[in-house]
Amino acid sequence: MGMKFFNKHKPNVSAQIGAMKSKYPQFKAKHLSNDTVTFIGDLMIKPELPIYSVSVEYRGTLSPRVRVIEPKLVENPPHFYKNTECLCLYHSDDFKWDCRKLVAKEIMSWTIAWLYFYEAWLQTGKWLGPESHHTPNTIKEDKDEQNSSI
Repeated sequence: MGMKFFNKHKPNVSAQIGAMKSKYPQFKAKHLSNDTVTFIGDLMIKPELPIYSVSVEYRGTLSPRVRVIEPKLVENPPHFYKNTECLCLYHSDDFKWDCRKLVAKEIMSWTIAWLYFYEAWLQTGKWLGPESHHTPNTIKEDKDEQNSSI
């Protein structure tokens, strides 16, 4: 009888669902397939700020996509991919996603931070969070969108 080992290079949707249920039980898993799952739920950043409804799409080897469902974001917010309407949580030079990483551990804390800094930006006009410098006057596009059929 042989042992079955976890394939380190294959997406593990079950591990993603388990980690999210444990750490963010208010999020529900939707649209399951072999290597993708979308989590939808609410985040309260601070009591005085709005409650944000967000979707987080785990896409296996492709970077997760995070979208704000409600409240609607203002037009052209900073650190936002206009072509996919997703939050830009990290620069690919600073962090490399792979399917073994957990959305609950990596992506959710960055999503909460992004929402906090977005609210501060609405009040001050300055992005107070960490950021990578981009070429001026370029439209931010999600590179995975250009390379994927999703």
